[in-house]
Amino acid sequence: MEIKIIGGGLAGVEAAYQIAKRGYKAIIFEMRPHVPTPAHKTSMLSELVCSNSLKSNELKNAHGLLKEEMRILDSIIIKAADMNSIPGGKALVVDRERFSRYITDIIEKNPMIDVIRQEIKEIPSGPVIIATGPLTSSALTEKIIELTGRDNLFFYDAISPIIEGDSIDFNLAFFASRYKNESDDYLNCPLTVEEYDRFFSELIRAETVLPRDFEQDISYFEGCLPIEVMALRGKMTLLFGPMKPVGIIDKRTGKEPFAVVQLRREDAQGKMFNMVGFQTKLKYKEQERVFRLIPALKNAKFLRYGSIHRNTYIKSPELLNKSLQLKKNNQVFFAGQITGVEGYCESAAMGLLAGLSALCFVKGIRFIPPPPETCIGALLEYITTEKKEFQPMNINFGVLKDYNKRKKYKVIENALKSIKDWLEAIQL
Repeated sequence: MEIKIIGGGLAGVEAAYQIAKRGYKAIIFEMRPHVPTPAHKTSMLSELVCSNSLKSNELKNAHGLLKEEMRILDSIIIKAADMNSIPGGKALVVDRERFSRYITDIIEKNPMIDVIRQEIKEIPSGPVIIATGPLTSSALTEKIIELTGRDNLFFYDAISPIIEGDSIDFNLAFFASRYKNESDDYLNCPLTVEEYDRFFSELIRAETVLPRDFEQDISYFEGCLPIEVMALRGKMTLLFGPMKPVGIIDKRTGKEPFAVVQLRREDAQGKMFNMVGFQTKLKYKEQERVFRLIPALKNAKFLRYGSIHRNTYIKSPELLNKSLQLKKNNQVFFAGQITGVEGYCESAAMGLLAGLSALCFVKGIRFIPPPPETCIGALLEYITTEKKEFQPMNINFGVLKDYNKRKKYKVIENALKSIKDWLEAIQL
């Protein structure tokens, strides 16, 4: 029996890969390039539309621990990221084009996976995994509402601008990572008190894009606030956020700058740089005007402007069981960001679980959820446990069962052992 998957993003691809490697047929329906989205630029599978960083790769960080669990589970997304990584300090940063092309080639060449370029406007008969991500089409959104009997919830993600490397004034910038002055992982653009004052004054007065009719009730994800929204919380707010100078020494002066903007490579050659933490909903011309007030970016050429887009997710705690199936229709599974996890790896992790769960369903065996003391199990627990207010969640140690900060090394050790034991126990 074949398993249908709607959406060729991180979660959909991960689900298909896990199904196919176990000898079962997977069909991915991807509407691009026939039906574009406001954020995607290519027709490749698993295109990254926001940052090119998959966050920390360190085991002592929850993001790094999740990645290691996914490596143990043979995640195609993490494998692709490892194979196409570029320097990024302690983070797993990828060349976004090579990353997506690598995944597209592997999936399209897999004889157990069919990729059909078609918009799905009706939910097909199951088993089916809905992994349409933050930009679910209007037609399918209506069908999901009909299927769930509940309205979707919405919050908004913002995208950071990308600058052409050759347009940056390297005489006014320097390479360094926080507390690692010899590192070239980040290009730092310092500002003096006077330069920061001018930048801040223009930022809070700049024009923003007006919300469309369906975007009136704006509720931003706290971990991804637009730069201008942060600025409105107070003049010093940015100095404790994306413009924080702590641990960065200006090589020209030997001192900490008053403020700093960090740029991160988007590609291995350094032809493109991302403005770290500068997600925005400023109008394009305003982005040019205001961001060029940063001295090193006075002649900046913008390869991609910052933008804002709707992110759709369902009330998973009320709608899904721990197999990621709809409680009212066990042939329909949900995966990825639409379930209420936030982040690339988190979305892929839920795709991985949905693929395994759908496979169990087809084989007529019970799906055993991963233990909640693992990162992947904790995320599943979070999105399927009823709560008063449900908001998207990144992985963090706080969601792990029985987390003890003073015994973090034991928590990490136990999580890795538990995920290995779980993989052996499910026998798929």
